[in-house]
Amino acid sequence: MTEDVPPPDGPADGPEGPDGPDTPEGPARPEDEPPRRGGPPGRDGAAGGDAGESPDPPDWRREFAEEARSERPDLARLCLLIGAVADPTVTRHVLTEAEIELDRLAGLVPYATRIVGDWATALAGLLGGREGFEGVPADYQRLESSLLHEVLRRRRGLPILLSVVWMEVARRAGAPVYGLGLPGHFVVGFGDPADLNLADPFAGGRAMTGPDAELLVTSATGEALDRSMLRPAEPGAIVLRVLNNIRAWAAPRPERSDVALWAVELSLLLPSHPARLRYERAELLVQRGDFLTGAAEMEAYAQVMDAVDPESATTVRRRAQAARARLN
Repeated sequence: MTEDVPPPDGPADGPEGPDGPDTPEGPARPEDEPPRRGGPPGRDGAAGGDAGESPDPPDWRREFAEEARSERPDLARLCLLIGAVADPTVTRHVLTEAEIELDRLAGLVPYATRIVGDWATALAGLLGGREGFEGVPADYQRLESSLLHEVLRRRRGLPILLSVVWMEVARRAGAPVYGLGLPGHFVVGFGDPADLNLADPFAGGRAMTGPDAELLVTSATGEALDRSMLRPAEPGAIVLRVLNNIRAWAAPRPERSDVALWAVELSLLLPSHPARLRYERAELLVQRGDFLTGAAEMEAYAQVMDAVDPESATTVRRRAQAARARLN
């Protein structure tokens, strides 16, 4: 499932909008971007270089795979590693500064919140108000809106990444927080999921009621809210949804097939992922001119499909044959 359908007045042709990408090396900050407020220095900040780092470049994909398959995957670290794969200028120092920023924000949550338990109000006041975390329609057009280190820097992002910020800050502060992946929009909840004590980080932390959630689902899908949609999302499912968004952003931009490829490859490193991603990777390899590898992966996927859908397997083999023919 791709996440984060644009608001009604936002772009209408995809999860991230119609225009070209603002990649990490892209154009200067647009007029609608807020001034930076106490965020981490980032790659161009005053904190300086990366003293003590190994001269060998980090293997971010290996670290992502190890974290994803650990006993208790760290959501923030997984999202930060996605950013490291996406942005070649990211160093370990940048990731450390992002973690420090999450810790700093958690330290600003009033201690009394632990007693009164009104986490949604406290976090809305801190993150949505004082720190300026929110979303606008233009954020759907930016790749950075799916990269946690950039969301912490810009205070802008897609609903799921803003929700990750809320969840990670709340968790560090001791809140009983969870993420809720409603169709088309990701929100956060506090306490017992049955109570539907929800907040929308994209709207600065606006409180959501049960009827609000039902209206959101109906608007996105045309169907009524199913109780199965109210299950708290696990870290792996959240990360896969983030990567789905990145793939959806890259899909209408053939010049950014490199982004689609690494997003698929990271998805394949998750313990649980759709089998069809293997075929999607093969198609991307062919699109990028690696006909032999793409054809071989199509044929391997066809072998898997033989047992469940022989007709589709035959179609995939024909496409593999066509890919090989492009070498002649």
